[in-house]
Amino acid sequence: MRRRNLLASFTVATLTLGALTHSPAADDKAGGSTPLFNGRDFTGWKIYLRDDADNNQTKTFTVENGEIHCTGEPLGYMLTDKEYGDYILRVQWRFPGKPGNSGVFVHVSGPDKIWPKAVEAQLQSGRAGDFWLVDGFKMKVDAKQQDPGQARHYARLGDKFVKDAEKSKPGRDRYNIVGNKVEKPIGEWNQYEITCRGDTIKLVVNDQVVNEGTNAEATKGKILLQSEGAPIVFRNVEIKMLK
Repeated sequence: MRRRNLLASFTVATLTLGALTHSPAADDKAGGSTPLFNGRDFTGWKIYLRDDADNNQTKTFTVENGEIHCTGEPLGYMLTDKEYGDYILRVQWRFPGKPGNSGVFVHVSGPDKIWPKAVEAQLQSGRAGDFWLVDGFKMKVDAKQQDPGQARHYARLGDKFVKDAEKSKPGRDRYNIVGNKVEKPIGEWNQYEITCRGDTIKLVVNDQVVNEGTNAEATKGKILLQSEGAPIVFRNVEIKMLK
């Protein structure tokens, strides 16, 4: 009887310990997530900088402590060698000093340029989770989210465009976007989860669903991380194939 009690206690303790030490990361590995960035170098990626840049690629993107450090200058990007379709992409990012701008592109196609045809999941401080349809890319997004001043820009779900009392210098109407905050304070890590399934793209920022588009004209393409004028750090760039 004592032996059975000891065995039962051991079993409960083992199950409890297992529950405490279980993590989502373990699920990701079991479910087939694969690092797109190996934490050491840019194997599997190419770097493109704007045509008039000095093309010193080793300065714009560097690897430090398993992270991608991007200076933001000059304009350019890191682009995967391979195309991907039907996947969940996870990327963590932070702006190390002050608010900045960048983006994650999916379904990238066509020649290298600033900027190639794709869907941009925005990373600009305060606007992470917006969609930009780049270089004529076509995708259906709720019309209520469309920027009255920029037809290819769609704000997050639930956000509203409010007309500013003052016009821009060219005399155009200006709009402010009002909505909930989803990003963490500058300097802290944020996470994107971008699901591309068939012709649908869904954006999740810090575990909050923030945007969705359907009827995308492409269902696969390369993946891109932007250099767009401000220092930014990326880490844990992982992909989970859905097919």
